[in-house]
Amino acid sequence: MSTVVLDNVTKVYPGGYLAVDRMNLRAEDGELLVLLGPSGCGKSTLLRMIAGLEDVTSGDLWLGGSLANDLAPRDRDVAMVFQNGALYPHRTVRGNLSFPLEIAKADPEMVRERVTELSKALHIDETLDRRPGTLSGGQRQRVAMGRAIVRQPSLFLMDEPLSNLDAGMRTELRMEIGSLVRSLGVTTIYVTHDQVEALTLADRIAIMNRGVLQDVGTPGQVYNDPATAFTAAFLNSQQLNLLSAVVRTPQNQFILLDFGPHQITIPWSDPRAYAISQHVGNQIIVGLRPDCLAPVPDTFEGPVFLGRVRALEYHGHEWMAYVESGITSVSVPEPPDPRLHARGADPAQGGRIRAMMRRLLSNGEDQAEPQYQAQDQSSGTHRRADLIVRVGSRPVWRAGEPARVGVDATRLLLFAPDGSRIDPPHR
Repeated sequence: MSTVVLDNVTKVYPGGYLAVDRMNLRAEDGELLVLLGPSGCGKSTLLRMIAGLEDVTSGDLWLGGSLANDLAPRDRDVAMVFQNGALYPHRTVRGNLSFPLEIAKADPEMVRERVTELSKALHIDETLDRRPGTLSGGQRQRVAMGRAIVRQPSLFLMDEPLSNLDAGMRTELRMEIGSLVRSLGVTTIYVTHDQVEALTLADRIAIMNRGVLQDVGTPGQVYNDPATAFTAAFLNSQQLNLLSAVVRTPQNQFILLDFGPHQITIPWSDPRAYAISQHVGNQIIVGLRPDCLAPVPDTFEGPVFLGRVRALEYHGHEWMAYVESGITSVSVPEPPDPRLHARGADPAQGGRIRAMMRRLLSNGEDQAEPQYQAQDQSSGTHRRADLIVRVGSRPVWRAGEPARVGVDATRLLLFAPDGSRIDPPHR
């Protein structure tokens, strides 16, 4: 088994494109760490640096306690599974599985036993004498996984291995991957852009955007206590409601979140109240997941948004409503374009990660906290938009009808205009 430590790792490609910006991260022995983020955020580049397929521009990469920046790929004891499987088309399944052991000049009898045993575990024992071109996509990915596992490396690297499969096959293989790597106890770093894969597979999730680490923690931590507005929005299967509110304290009796046509009050006894009060008179971003909103009757005594149903959308197991409420919606704040760093921009820019999250990173030592640059709020990031409300399997509204939307105020996600959390961390 092997730990992986990234200490201030940066990758700049020829031409000045900054793909990974001062990454600090640690994968523990036997941990399944998922790198999650949108396409182009640098997660595959990070994986390739760990594998030795890309050079580290600056910073240190440690594998199993040894500095690995200049270590050749063959000397890293790493096995990698790619998106397309990358099998040898002229070899049978048996030949693909046995190839790493044959190269290592392992005992032929041991090779046969290990291939047979592994093929049964992966449910591909009936395909051993077939070639990759005759296999289904799911079978090819199982073979690719088997070829990586068969030589029992100290580190697995998986680069979106399920993205080319249909939904049913992804679910089946996702469960198999999780159970298999945990039974083997091998450190695994898994790259994906699918939040469902990340939440169901990971021991911990590291979320990236534009080469910058946004958040890291267990699935429950990053979902329920996101460090940034980007994390909160990206982990939502439905679009997150990000709303603009002004903080007020009327006669210092309570905290008032003023959304314009609607308000939500927060008592001083709420543990979040003091942190919110530091923004009195200023706009903040309030995040509400669709399941924090629900149709309520006139007798409901909690906070309510009033509006009109513009449209209903059927999702099979539930309906979603789009409600015009007159509240200003805010786009997800983005970190600055990392390519600016390589052109001599202020290196103090980058992704801001709160102090609590920094203690979860590689070496436990405080790092200089880079500043998270807010978007220009005058450049179209504010707009009128619908509230997205989960209304259950039987909608109680029709399009065009007035709507009373109850708000679960205990589940508000509160962010500063730059996208960083402003309420007390619970990690």
